[in-house]
Amino acid sequence: MKMLKITQTRSIIGRLKKQKRTIEALGLGRPNYYTVKNDTPQIRGMINVVKHLIKVEENYKQ
Repeated sequence: MKMLKITQTRSIIGRLKKQKRTIEALGLGRPNYYTVKNDTPQIRGMINVVKHLIKVEENYKQ
């Protein structure tokens, strides 16, 4: 299964509550933190909500 490395690049201070909750649901919280998730439609939807705050690397191998 494809994996995605999701890195938070910007702070969530002053952002909408929905965006803050999405960042937390992705397992992030501070700039330069990253997490590795499976490439699913649910994760892609969350990425779309906060795409201006994160960087995504596809086909990530641990």
